[in-house]
Amino acid sequence: MNSVLVTGAARGIGKALCLRLAQQNWQVYAGVRKLSDGEALAAEDSRIVPVLLDVTNPDHIAALDGVLPTDLTAVVNNAGIVADGPVELLDLDTLRNQFEVNVFGALAVTQAVLPRLRATRGRIVFISSLSGRISTPGTGAYNSSKFALEGLVDALRVELRPWHIRTSLIEPGPIATDLWFGATDMIDNTTARLTAPQRALYANHLAGLRKMSQQVPKLAAPVDTVIAEVEKALTAKSPRARYIPGVPGKIQALAVQFTPTPILDFIFSKVAGVK
Repeated sequence: MNSVLVTGAARGIGKALCLRLAQQNWQVYAGVRKLSDGEALAAEDSRIVPVLLDVTNPDHIAALDGVLPTDLTAVVNNAGIVADGPVELLDLDTLRNQFEVNVFGALAVTQAVLPRLRATRGRIVFISSLSGRISTPGTGAYNSSKFALEGLVDALRVELRPWHIRTSLIEPGPIATDLWFGATDMIDNTTARLTAPQRALYANHLAGLRKMSQQVPKLAAPVDTVIAEVEKALTAKSPRARYIPGVPGKIQALAVQFTPTPILDFIFSKVAGVK
């Protein structure tokens, strides 16, 4: 039986992926920060095993060795968070935490399971984002973490070739999960933490970011579009380096690739309320 560790399994893409792979007869190890979330998943399918896993906790990473099977087939690094706000106003601890989860946590989990994957010639999948290709005003912290992740994975993919370990990036655009549906509240919370002078200085930017947060969920693709691409990365004989879920995401990536930077800057400034 194939086996997989999925991080960030409590909700959204991670939860849907665990249920889908269990239905496909995978033994699923669901990494969750609260065991109650994992137990709820296990109640839906007996092939799901909850694993206490905060990817920023070294003790949780170390404990994986005593939990995972020796013949682990794959890992899906899905855990991630979003920090928002203009770059000038970013709290550095917030930025560090963004990288701790999205970059260092994903790498720590991967390093922990690589001896098993080397033995099984397994697969590694990273849930990245189109935000790892395209940086937009107000999301610089998140963009930079995904840019960094993609740089690490591009190197890792080639470095692991001698052991036939296939490594893929999944690059979704906006997906219909609670992350996007709660985006407006997140921006409101960020704005509330700013000082009055900061809010005044960036009033147009914050208003544009808030407006964008209300529009983007209307364009969000179904979670199933991501799950389908992850399945390809896990099972294809020759998996691709990158998968972009959904037609809108593919169009967006192509449009950005062939649009001159000054025009992109103008478009993003208009959308983000930067006058």
